[in-house]
Amino acid sequence: MTREDALFELAPERPSGPAAPGAGAPLAARLRPRALADYVGHEEALAPLVAMLRRGELSSLVLWGPPGTGKTSLATVIAGEVERVWTELSAVTAGVKDVRAVIAEARERLAADGRGTVLFIDEIHRFNKGQQDALLPAVENGWVTLIGATTENPFFELNAPLLSRCKLVRLSALGDDEVDAIVTRALADADHGFGGAVALADEARAHLVAIADGDARAALNALEVAVTISADRAGGREGGAVTVTLDDVASAVQRFRYDRAGDNHYDQVSAFIKSMRGSDPDAAVYWLLRMLEAGEDPRFLARRMVIFASEDVGLADRGALPLAVAAFDALDKVGLPEATFALTHAAIGLATAPKSNAVTRAMGAGRALVKRAGNAPVPAHLRDAHYKGADRLGHGRGYDYPHDHPGGFVPQQYLPDELEGERLYRPTRHGHEAAVADRVEELRRQSDEARRSRGGTDDQDSDRGAGT
Repeated sequence: MTREDALFELAPERPSGPAAPGAGAPLAARLRPRALADYVGHEEALAPLVAMLRRGELSSLVLWGPPGTGKTSLATVIAGEVERVWTELSAVTAGVKDVRAVIAEARERLAADGRGTVLFIDEIHRFNKGQQDALLPAVENGWVTLIGATTENPFFELNAPLLSRCKLVRLSALGDDEVDAIVTRALADADHGFGGAVALADEARAHLVAIADGDARAALNALEVAVTISADRAGGREGGAVTVTLDDVASAVQRFRYDRAGDNHYDQVSAFIKSMRGSDPDAAVYWLLRMLEAGEDPRFLARRMVIFASEDVGLADRGALPLAVAAFDALDKVGLPEATFALTHAAIGLATAPKSNAVTRAMGAGRALVKRAGNAPVPAHLRDAHYKGADRLGHGRGYDYPHDHPGGFVPQQYLPDELEGERLYRPTRHGHEAAVADRVEELRRQSDEARRSRGGTDDQDSDRGAGT
């Protein structure tokens, strides 16, 4: 008995699963597999699922993989093989109220007639902590069988208790041969594809498969647009097959509004960062909202703002990093669309803040110094002296406790001997960092005087080391 035959015997009828897409649905939706026999790729990942279904079981799953690798398709195929009701939520639009309503219906159904519920949540990584917590009792008690799809690392994006109650299925990007097979099916399928009415030039096919980069949905979307371009150029499909050329495919790829994995994604992120760095709040808000409206992951944008706060603002505005972190935290707590307020708030705050890249330069200089100096020994007076016998080794001997001195500061060596006097942090005089610069200058002056008094070298005004 083949793997497909075994699955068909499990569920001769299919009371669950999403409704079949209509004729006007996108090509990728129409070609979504309806049985495992139609599913392309991921044989290794499917093996434990097949074994589980053959036992008449289905546990909660998290399907993790890049875009277009068949996560939603696999979920619908699995759901079609079990006697359970299919319910679907989008993590982009659903809130805690929606989650609780679905769970309540599932509990009532289970109590009334014993029918289980498969709850499919696309882009489950977009659920905040509260939304994920709302799922936990339903999964734990078997009120729903959760199937979550995500492009992000679930170990970072999903709550550990929820993830621990799900089987993780890792789907890799499809190979070129597998994408090519899906394209071939689209061209030949009379019911859901083009039924032989479209010819695809060899160079066009090769470019389509290459540009898809393992994303079957991207390949099918581009093919569908390319067919429209070719048909428009030919004045319609009457009179013979439409021939899709390399130029048609190239034009189709350019028509996609936004691709989170493509050049347009990186171009818009770059424009957003440079707008904040250039202190243009109007442009920063525009690029932020444009990306959010196009479907960009808000967590990605929030992370970029947290990085920006240290990389491009730093100590010029000490409130920048807390502001960015607060926006990230708000996103996690309230989710979209409400968290758009917090993200916009942070973008404006960062764009209008005084700028300094002194933190970035200090980090680069520090890395260069570590690489150049290697494992320089820790000075004896700075070594741990809290264990028995440390004093006999000289550890901690001569350490001067700063809080015993006025102002909580005493000149003292903190770098290894051969690195004393190195300057890594060079503050600007922008915003609050001007006050920081004054304090650092005074502390370094006192340290230099102390070093001269014990016979060291004054490097305060030198260009020594990686800090320049």
